[in-house]
Amino acid sequence: MDAPQTGRAVRFLTDDEFPPLHFAGPDGNPTGFVVELARAVCEKLTISCTVQARRFDTLLDALDGKQGDVVAAAIPLTATLREKFLSTRPYFRWPARFAARTDRGLPVPSAAALAGRSVGVIAGSAHAAYLKAFFPKAVPRDFADLAAAESALKRGEIDYLFADGLNLALYVGGQDAESCCALIGGDYLENRYFGEGIGLITRQEDAALSRALDDALQRVWDDGKYTELYLRFFPVSPF
Repeated sequence: MDAPQTGRAVRFLTDDEFPPLHFAGPDGNPTGFVVELARAVCEKLTISCTVQARRFDTLLDALDGKQGDVVAAAIPLTATLREKFLSTRPYFRWPARFAARTDRGLPVPSAAALAGRSVGVIAGSAHAAYLKAFFPKAVPRDFADLAAAESALKRGEIDYLFADGLNLALYVGGQDAESCCALIGGDYLENRYFGEGIGLITRQEDAALSRALDDALQRVWDDGKYTELYLRFFPVSPF
């Protein structure tokens, strides 16, 4: 499917403060998994594209005001968003994951394996609700934020940590963890708890562009470019 011919470059809007999805590169230009995926989509459609960084909380207003054509950023897909905008199918989802210290020899998480074991969660989060619903015999330990929970895991004060897989992957693969911990078990992707993910967002009147972007995303996946970009920006996979 070809992109609609507009006679000008398709303008992508992003934010440059959310690595590894979108951030400012060494030269100051936007880069990251989402940004490079958008550029790969443009190559598939053989169209000229520009990428402009804006403050995250202004992206949808800028799109609505026709200051850009596509938002490529970590904006969750919701029913409310779809009332006003179109989106491609999700190209990235937010997995929930468990992490544990590597020196404890703990079992892969399951309802039985977690019985009586302490699991750190962020208080009031979707992860806390999911843990309560599906691992009822685990012993939850509430933390005010992820940094506090990660520190507790590193010190061995909890057996597991259950949280956003992207942030956990960045933590266990980063310097702060000092190789203390690793992701353990599989990913959890239930929409009801963790959302639908993120897609390329356009205005409702740009349905032809949205369909073309969807088609190009599939081709980027099929030819292996998606995997190449994923491995470049996620040395420790959140999935």
